[in-house]
Amino acid sequence: MSKYSQITQYLEYFLDNEVRKTGIKKVLIGLSGGLDSAVVAVLAYHVFKDDLLCIKMPSHYSSQNSLDDAAALCKDFNLNSQTVSIEPMLKAYEDMNPDMNNLRKGNFSSRIRMSILFDISARENALVLGTSNKSELMLGYGTLYGDLSSAINPIGDLYKSEIFELARYLGVTKSIIDKPPSADLWDGQSDEDDLGYTYAELDEVMMLYVQERLTQKEIIKKGYDEEMLEMIIQRIYRHHFKRKMPIIAKLTSRTLNHDFNYPRDIRL
Repeated sequence: MSKYSQITQYLEYFLDNEVRKTGIKKVLIGLSGGLDSAVVAVLAYHVFKDDLLCIKMPSHYSSQNSLDDAAALCKDFNLNSQTVSIEPMLKAYEDMNPDMNNLRKGNFSSRIRMSILFDISARENALVLGTSNKSELMLGYGTLYGDLSSAINPIGDLYKSEIFELARYLGVTKSIIDKPPSADLWDGQSDEDDLGYTYAELDEVMMLYVQERLTQKEIIKKGYDEEMLEMIIQRIYRHHFKRKMPIIAKLTSRTLNHDFNYPRDIRL
């Protein structure tokens, strides 16, 4: 059995097990036309079939390629989908705040989309599936209470370079795999331009630092770029708060997230 066959089998079991034990039968996902949401959508479809709903949430910054790719994926895999444009809401807020820079526009767009997803999840009695990969999570490349929010995330322990390989194994629409990663948060936005390096370069170093626990000196001795390594380490620690629940000030003998830490799926 190949690596990605095993990963697929495990992730499908994970999704089925984690969703079913909540008593909820449906799931939904924000489908952007990008690689990560496409992979999660295909994995979820294998498990939930018609109980999966894909929500497409374009804005005036969405590229036509992304719209076409999301539509093609839905057609290729017969995915149930609904389109909810965030353009009116985003434009109204931009008009109120003409000084917004790209970062604010991107964060606000991401949070609007997640608000819509959780509202639809209440309507459908469905769980929201996350689409953030390990590269993004480690580097803090995501919006708190935006795309980083979800009930269950099946791909958060896979680096972006692994997501590409998993996508090929799953038969994800080729145009989605081949295009440069972008969240379409503003005109011309590119993930790798924002980060300054390709995901392949970043992942290779992160695997050494995170998985193999090599020191900075050991990694540099192997010939890797010192500036890139420093950027990765700084981002990992600077954005660690995004990977944690909000900190609660401890005043009693049993405080949530300190020493009142039952498993998420505990039952009476």
